[in-house]
Amino acid sequence: MTGRRLSAALATAVLTATLAGCGIRSTEVPTDFGAAPSRVPCVASGPDISSRAESTGVPVQIFLVCASQLVIVDRTVRIPTEKASTDRVRIAQALLDELSVPPSQAAKQAGYATDVRRGMTVTGPQRGDPDEALRLSTRPQSLSSHALAQIVCTYADSAASDGDGSVVLGGPAGTGLERYECTQAVRARPGTVSPPSQSLDS
Repeated sequence: MTGRRLSAALATAVLTATLAGCGIRSTEVPTDFGAAPSRVPCVASGPDISSRAESTGVPVQIFLVCASQLVIVDRTVRIPTEKASTDRVRIAQALLDELSVPPSQAAKQAGYATDVRRGMTVTGPQRGDPDEALRLSTRPQSLSSHALAQIVCTYADSAASDGDGSVVLGGPAGTGLERYECTQAVRARPGTVSPPSQSLDS
């Protein structure tokens, strides 16, 4: 064995012994010593993600987008008490407002996002509408697929629904109404699977 090969063999033996003494096994797989990416996305931890609003409010659940799917997030909101509106409409507006709040920096780092834009409002049924109807200031068909899925699933799973897991939505007065459902497929793929709907137009 040449001097160069002998030196290399000795160096390898010393390195192996050192690693073994430290409790680290040597490996032939290249190792990246940079920061390891999170393998568990969408883990709600900390008040910035799971509970943003006042603790004296009403506990609710909303759906945010994370890892290309819908994820339930617990929140606490204040329900306004305007006499001109019903309880269902007040709850629906509070949920809509909460959906439109941009996630905090911590929530963004955990992968959370919302596609619901600020400024949208919701009202109750107009003349001729079924009692459970909710009308958005923007036509549901004009919303992005993620935003519609977030709103439908949040409403269908809340007191804003009539209790059967669906929600009747429409746009401004004079536009058509549809009954939307939040299915497992919608929750899993809100970007490609639209909430199933049935027109209520006669």
